[in-house]
Amino acid sequence: MFGFTAALGVITAWMLVQAATSARSTIVMIVVALFLAIGLNPAVERLRRIGLPRGLAVGAVFFGVLLFFAGFVASLVQPVTEQVNELRESIPQFVEQLQNNDQLVEWDKRYGLLERAETFVNGEDFQKQVTDAATGIGRVAINGVVQTVTILILTLYFLGSLPQIKTFFYKLAPRTRRARVALLGDEILDRIGGYVAGQFMIGFIAGAASYVFLSIVGVKYALALSLIVAVTALIPLVGATIGAVVVCLIAFLTGSLTDVIACVVFYVAYQQVENYLIYPRVMKRTVDVQPAVTIVAALVGAALLGVVGALLAIPTAAAVSLLIREVVLPRQETL
Repeated sequence: MFGFTAALGVITAWMLVQAATSARSTIVMIVVALFLAIGLNPAVERLRRIGLPRGLAVGAVFFGVLLFFAGFVASLVQPVTEQVNELRESIPQFVEQLQNNDQLVEWDKRYGLLERAETFVNGEDFQKQVTDAATGIGRVAINGVVQTVTILILTLYFLGSLPQIKTFFYKLAPRTRRARVALLGDEILDRIGGYVAGQFMIGFIAGAASYVFLSIVGVKYALALSLIVAVTALIPLVGATIGAVVVCLIAFLTGSLTDVIACVVFYVAYQQVENYLIYPRVMKRTVDVQPAVTIVAALVGAALLGVVGALLAIPTAAAVSLLIREVVLPRQETL
């Protein structure tokens, strides 16, 4: 009986692991939506203090989030459209330059490059690869849009029913400890809200600094690029680097070599300032976590779950730190 029961336990655990692995993307979306709802809840509570009902407060905050996303997408429409049109108009000129290039003409006479290229382009394998690549890109884009909309809808539901969710989980604790659990739970939720506020502050600083710098240097699409930097800066530690790569690439395509060098120097310096000065200080003030713990938690979270792990690592570290300080250490003093 013992062996049979143990085998059933192992099988059940294995099935649960398989189910969690299969539903990983859905679980990640639920966790991200719940994380955003907890982070936006302090703004809802501030609106409630001025007299708004919770429903109207939730609607106002969520409408602000939608406006931000709409403004971000709208700011990218003009640059992308202009670049596509410029690329389309420059293709004939580019082809003419290639045809007039003496070195290429010599290589074509010697190796038949144009004939081979034409045969390769007209081949079935190339056309199939292009079709598969276009289909894959379209599928990824559609999945990204669907996941974004799903996360936004889940965030709205979680934000509207957050008090009921908290009450349900608090009731799972024994009655004698329920008040203590509720106190610690509210403190953890406040720290998560502080973390989200801190991330938005870091993103705002990165976007504002980028806009000022790009406007001074004269890089095209300064507003759109600064918004991209502000959004990518929400990713801990490496977000500013991702935004910097995008900005440097656009500066290379639309500007001069001097603009590219200036962008590289600026963002290398800013990355160091953000990683070791701005980020730890902001997180120390908003979530009360030591700077070293902030950096280590972000690195470990990114190694485990990528971008989502990096986003969730710091509030998790803040929650663990609070539980150790309020529960574990006092208990150790009584032993």
